[in-house]
Amino acid sequence: MTSRSSKATARTSSEARAVARTQTLIKGANGIGTVRKTTLPGGLRVVTETLPSVRSATFGIWAHVGSRDETPSLNGATHYLEHLLFKGTGKRSALDISSAIDAVGGEMNAFTAKEYTCYYARVLDTDLPLAIDVVCDMLTGSLIRQEDVDAERGVILEEIAMTEDDPGDCVHDLFAHTMLGDTPLGRPVLGTVDTINALTADRIRRFYKRHYDPTHLVVAAAGNVDHQKVVRQVRAAFEKAGALTRTDATPVAPRAGARRLRTAGHVEVVDRRTEQAHVILGMPGLARTDDRRWAMGVLNTALGGGMSSRLFQEVREKRGLAYSVYSYTSAFADTGLFGVYAGCRPSQVHDVLKICRDELDHVAENGLTDDEIRRAVGQLAGSTVLGLEDTGAIMNRIGKSELCWGEQMSVDDMLAQISAVTPDEVRAVARDILGQRPSLSAIGPLKDKQAARLHEAVA
Repeated sequence: MTSRSSKATARTSSEARAVARTQTLIKGANGIGTVRKTTLPGGLRVVTETLPSVRSATFGIWAHVGSRDETPSLNGATHYLEHLLFKGTGKRSALDISSAIDAVGGEMNAFTAKEYTCYYARVLDTDLPLAIDVVCDMLTGSLIRQEDVDAERGVILEEIAMTEDDPGDCVHDLFAHTMLGDTPLGRPVLGTVDTINALTADRIRRFYKRHYDPTHLVVAAAGNVDHQKVVRQVRAAFEKAGALTRTDATPVAPRAGARRLRTAGHVEVVDRRTEQAHVILGMPGLARTDDRRWAMGVLNTALGGGMSSRLFQEVREKRGLAYSVYSYTSAFADTGLFGVYAGCRPSQVHDVLKICRDELDHVAENGLTDDEIRRAVGQLAGSTVLGLEDTGAIMNRIGKSELCWGEQMSVDDMLAQISAVTPDEVRAVARDILGQRPSLSAIGPLKDKQAARLHEAVA
C-alpha cells in the first residue's frame, strides 16, 4: 500500500519532471531553418534546426570545457577524456560504439578546443534515434577504466609526435605561447609528453564528473529532425543514466571577462631541421563578443583571406617567396589573436617578414581601399553561406552559438551584419589592431645570426 507522503513525493517528482521550457529562437519560412530550444529541468539545453528537404541529420553534444579549464598538471586532460569516451560504457564496448554507426553508413567523431569539446554523429534521418542513443550513452555512461587510460596514452603520445612532425601546425601552438605565455590559453590542447604520462585514471574521472554535468552541456541537432522527438529521446537517455536528477539546476552562462596578453615584441624561435621556415607575425586581436568582430572579419579577409588578398599578392604572386601565406583570427571569450602565417625557404624568411610587416603598417596607417573592402565583404558573405550548407556545419553553428553566446543568429542576420560594415569601421579596427607592436614565432633551421635578425620584424 502506498502512503500519502509517497504519493505526494511521486506527484512532486512528476510535476518537476514535466517542466521543460521550449522557445522558438529563429522562425523559418514553412519551418525551414526554424531553430528551437528546450531547457530540461536538469539544466540540459537542446537546440535544433529543421531542414525538411534533406535526408541526413547531425547530432552533437557540446561540453563547456576546454584546455583553458586545466591546471598545469592537468594539461591535456580534456583531450585525453575526449578519446576515452569512445572506449566503452556500461552498455557498449568501444567496438559496439563504432560498429553501431558504421553499420548505418554514418560518421562519428569529436574535437577538443581551448574553450569547448564536441562529440557528434552524422547519419540518415531515419537513423537519428540510434545516433542520439549512442552519443548520449558515451557522454553519460563512460567507464574510464584504468586499462583504457593506459592503452589510449600511447595513442595520444603518437598524436603529439605527429603534431611535432608538422611544423606548419606546431608553429600555431608556439604562437599561442608567445602571445599568452604559460597560461591555460597559452598551453597546447594536446598537452605535453610529461603531462600525458603523469595523468591517472582517477584524476581524469574527477575531471569528467566535474565538467560533464548536464548544466555544462548543450545538445544540438540539425537536418530533417523533429524538435520534440529529439527532446524526448535525449531526455529519456539522460534520465535513464540518472543524469537529470537536479530539477532546479540552471545552465552555466557563457564565459566572460577580460584578459591582457603579454607585452608586444616577444620573439620565440625553435631551431629545427626542416625544409621551410614557418613563421607567424601577430598581435592581440578581439574577443568573440566584441562588436567590432564583423569589421575585423572583413579586414582579415582583405589582408590574407584569399588569392586576391594583399599578402597573397605581395608575397606569392608578385615575388614568389612563399607557397602558403595567409592571415587569421582566433577569438576567445575574453581575448583574441590576429596572426599572419607564412612558410618559406629559410634564406628568404627575413624578406617575407619585412613585406608582411610593411603591409600591416601600411594598412594600419592608410587603411584599405573601398574596392578592397567591397570585395572582402562579398567574399566573406559568400564563404559564410557556403560554409553552412551541410547539416554538420549547421549543428556546429547552433551548438557553439548556444554554448558561447547564449543566443542564436540566423544566416540572414549574419549576412546583414557583414554587409553593414563600413569602410570607416574597417579602417578604425585596422588602426587599433594592426597599429600594435607585433610578436613573432618561428620554427625552422634558423641559426644564431638568422634568429637574432628576426627581432627586426617586431622592432
